[in-house]
Amino acid sequence: MGLNGPLPARVPAEVKELVLKTVDDAIADGMSQSWVCSLWQVSDDRVHRWRARQRELGSLVDRAPGGSPMHAVLPAEIDMILEIAEKWGPVDRSHRKLAHRGSYENLVWVSPSTFRRVLAAQGLILPDKPARVRSEKRPWPDWLEWVPNRIWIYDATHFTRSKRVVFAIVDMVSRKWINTLVSVEESATQVQAVFESALEAENLLDLLTDERLDLAIDDPARPILLAVSDNGPPMAAADTRAFMALMAIAQHRGRPHTPTDQAWIETFFGHIKGEWPHLEDITNPVLLETELARIRVEYNSVRLHEAIGYVTPDDEHEGRGEQIREARRQGLARARQNRLDYHRHHINPEPEETP
Repeated sequence: MGLNGPLPARVPAEVKELVLKTVDDAIADGMSQSWVCSLWQVSDDRVHRWRARQRELGSLVDRAPGGSPMHAVLPAEIDMILEIAEKWGPVDRSHRKLAHRGSYENLVWVSPSTFRRVLAAQGLILPDKPARVRSEKRPWPDWLEWVPNRIWIYDATHFTRSKRVVFAIVDMVSRKWINTLVSVEESATQVQAVFESALEAENLLDLLTDERLDLAIDDPARPILLAVSDNGPPMAAADTRAFMALMAIAQHRGRPHTPTDQAWIETFFGHIKGEWPHLEDITNPVLLETELARIRVEYNSVRLHEAIGYVTPDDEHEGRGEQIREARRQGLARARQNRLDYHRHHINPEPEETP
């Protein structure tokens, strides 16, 4: 500090005395005060203030910060803050909520920061929220095969302008949008309807043989596929469980309050509403259903899906995905080799032999 850099905002009293003594000695030797101040990298006005304070107060020690602000809270307000914290602390558990609780109850009007400072001054700590018990993720069944038409995930989303709820089924492996149902209700009936038409469209009803249905519910050979969902009322309803058992479909529901367990369908709805935003502006339910049918064809057969290696869901569902990805890998290798051959012969040609 000083000769090696500017003085800080707060300077000890002994440093101030040294600066003043240096300035006085320099002035006595015929030098200017501004020149000495420039060596200390301190302003001339600051030195004048220090000299005036030493002359008037006889000390250069900085006074402690603080004081008595005119807008400080009143003793009665402090008592009311403590009373509110004692009564409503276990309910609100936040100094922000408690500050608003005070005005809500017509008791005290203070800012949240003031409420927190009063509590801190009294050494009071608000109770923490009770910790939620961490649930264990349910493991996948041992019989499960990660191939198309073995794992379907389904859910419902709302289109408020058209006053409709849309059920959708997506294949978790191929990402194919299997089926859609637009309805005014969100119940187990809609789940049954969307699954019946989906099973028929994918030719899976032929798998419901008498031999399969005669097997025990927990027999690994019984399910024709696994239906993944959250714990919403339509998915957890007794009628849904009975229907799934009748169709030889095993159920796998995620943990409560954990939407990441259904990330596939949540992401799907996010893409549908994000890439076709006009859907949420449609007010006619018939038009909404028509647009969803058109978009489903585009989603399955035109749109390249990142999660399956930039092929269409139809390609992956029909078994063409790996062939397309391999063709791209080979094409990239051929293109690289073509570039190498081109640049070797055209950019850096071999010098001609001189006669």
